[in-house]
Amino acid sequence: MENAGFIICKCDKIIGANIDLDFPSVGATENIILASVYAEGVTNITNAAMEPEIVDLSNCLNKMGAKIEGAGTSNIKITGVKKLKDISYNIMPDRIEAGSLLCMVAATGGKVNLKNVITENINPVIAKLEESGCKITKGKNEIYLEAPKKLKAVDIKTMPYPGFPTDMQSVFASMLTVAKGTSVVIENIFENRYKFMSELKKMGAKITIEGKTAIIKGVRKLSGAKVVSTDLRGGAALVVAGLIARGKTEITNIEYILRGYEGLDKKLRKIGANITLKEGE
Repeated sequence: MENAGFIICKCDKIIGANIDLDFPSVGATENIILASVYAEGVTNITNAAMEPEIVDLSNCLNKMGAKIEGAGTSNIKITGVKKLKDISYNIMPDRIEAGSLLCMVAATGGKVNLKNVITENINPVIAKLEESGCKITKGKNEIYLEAPKKLKAVDIKTMPYPGFPTDMQSVFASMLTVAKGTSVVIENIFENRYKFMSELKKMGAKITIEGKTAIIKGVRKLSGAKVVSTDLRGGAALVVAGLIARGKTEITNIEYILRGYEGLDKKLRKIGANITLKEGE
């Protein structure tokens, strides 16, 4: 039943089935896994998403007593169980937050040693940061980045894991607004991922959008402005722009940003940013 933007579903029981995804969606894969844990029989997902978060969710559920095989591959098998048990579980570090912080430091020409990072989970981001001129050293669960005086333009194309993550596209594109040369960004995963770019233009960014492609011509400097966050990653992109812009930048609708970046202002102040949350936000 569809009602006021919500889809309400109910049934007496869930029965295992073979599910072939048209696209390897992370959210769809996770929801199928969760629904199948208590299902009668076996559920097979083909063309499943392979992101590290799928593996982490499955590891947690298996520790609780679920029977999930193949997480991290395109074929996942879930054998339904009667019950799960209480456990204690440490969730994996957020790879998108790690990548975003690295981009923020790179954009401002700084250096940082980021700890509690699973580096292999962000290899595509690391490769593009190195291509832009950043010096990167990987250690055990930590990464050191030193930015060049001027970033070089690079091209990025979002793809399902292990390709370049769509959730990093906005932040990376914002960083490229001040890179030397012209960068080409192709968004292959989500529509409407370029909403934030109209806000970047208010700050002086030179961006042309043609369908799935955004062409970014680097400028010497952005200028502070009052901008609006329209979504989580687009909001983070505006934080990047504010950090590198001349003057003051005010971002509204920050509830989007705070949903995915807990304590971001505190973390950025710790490495030298002049950033403040207004009271009540």
